Amino acid sequence: MLKVEAIQIADSIDIKLFKTSFAANVHRADSDELFYSIAAEKYLYVFKYGILCFLGYSKEEVSAFIQSISPFCKNLFEERLSDEFDIETQTGRIKLGYNKIEIAEPDIEILRLIMLNVSQSVALDHFSLQTNKLLTETNSHTQELERKGRLELRGVNLKKYIGRTLNLKNRIAENLYIFDSPEETWEDEELNLLDLDLKKTFDLQARFRTIQDGLQIVKENLELFKDMLQYRNTVVFETIVIILILVEVINLFVEKLF
Repeated sequence: MLKVEAIQIADSIDIKLFKTSFAANVHRADSDELFYSIAAEKYLYVFKYGILCFLGYSKEEVSAFIQSISPFCKNLFEERLSDEFDIETQTGRIKLGYNKIEIAEPDIEILRLIMLNVSQSVALDHFSLQTNKLLTETNSHTQELERKGRLELRGVNLKKYIGRTLNLKNRIAENLYIFDSPEETWEDEELNLLDLDLKKTFDLQARFRTIQDGLQIVKENLELFKDMLQYRNTVVFETIVIILILVEVINLFVEKLF
C-alpha cells in the first residue's frame, strides 16, 4: 500500500531557485511544477503555489524536507492544510474508492496524475478557506448596513479589504492551470479516463465553481461599497463647495454694507 500526502505549506515556492539546490532525478519540470523520482515507489511533487506532495515518504522525512525547503517559500504557514490518499497496487484493474485507488501497476505517469489531483484538492481547500473569510467579512458589513443604514468601512480599511479581495482573485487566476488536464492525458485514453474519474472523486469542478460564486458575491458587494463611498465623498465635496460659496457671499455682503 502506497500513501500520498499533499500539504499546503506556503503562499508560494520559488521552484526555479529550489531546483538549482536540490539534487535528485527530475522526471518533469517547468515554470510551475517539479516532479522528482527519488527512488523506487518514492516520488516528490513541488508546486509554485505552495504545495508539496509526497509518495512513499515517512512522517519524519516529510518534516525534514519541509524544513529544508522553507528558505525557498514565501509566507510560510504555521497551520497547514493537507490531504492523504492511499494507492493499492498489483490489483489488475483501476478502481476508485473513498480516499483510495486500486491500480494494476505503479506506472510513474499514473502515480503523478494521482499526486497532481490530490494536490489540486488541497489547493481548493486553501482557496475555499480564504474565500469564506472574505464572505464572512462581507456579511458583517452588509448586516451593519442593514442595522445602522450606513457603512462604517471607509478609507484605509476599505482599501485593505479591496486589496485582500483582488489579491485572492489574482492568485486563483494565476493558478487556474492546475485545473487543466495534463498534456499526457490528451494522447493516452487510460490516463484521460483516470484524470476525469479523479476530478469527480475529489469534486474539483464543483468546488471551484463554489469559490468563483463566493468571489462574485464579494465583488458585487465591493462595487456597492465603492459606489457608496464615492457618493459620500461627492456629498462632502459639494457641501464644502456650498459652504465656501456662502462664505464668499457673506464677505461680499459685509463689504457692501461697511
